[in-house]
Amino acid sequence: MKEAPIPQTGTRRKLAHEMNVVPYIDVMLVLLIIFMVTAPLLSPGIEVQLPEVGGEPMSQEDNEPVTLYVNRNGEYFLDIGENQDQALDDAEVEQRVAAVMRNQPQRMVLVRADAKVPYEAVARGGVLLQSAGAQRIGFVTDPESRR
Repeated sequence: MKEAPIPQTGTRRKLAHEMNVVPYIDVMLVLLIIFMVTAPLLSPGIEVQLPEVGGEPMSQEDNEPVTLYVNRNGEYFLDIGENQDQALDDAEVEQRVAAVMRNQPQRMVLVRADAKVPYEAVARGGVLLQSAGAQRIGFVTDPESRR
């Protein structure tokens, strides 16, 4: 028994050795749009209205400074540790800052106090930072508006 010959079509298809990048471009553009929309919403910290005074901006360093926030009610918040959006008592502020200062004694500590907060709360916060071992303390303000 003989097998029937397979008819030849004459041309063979070549395999394409190219990668289709169009789906990857689409995914990249979608991610870009998502990041552009969400980036402005990611402003860290507690909302405070800073006082407007003159001064020179700080130079950027290798270490990010620790920030002590003092809101309008005189409550303290730190941008280190867990539960950064919960108010801390004096002992907790001192304990957290002291832990950072033991590892990095030259790390800068910034105070971002609301313009309407009583001066006593800011001064007490400065004393807490000093007793925790902070050697470099700075106060964050907005540039003075020209009237």
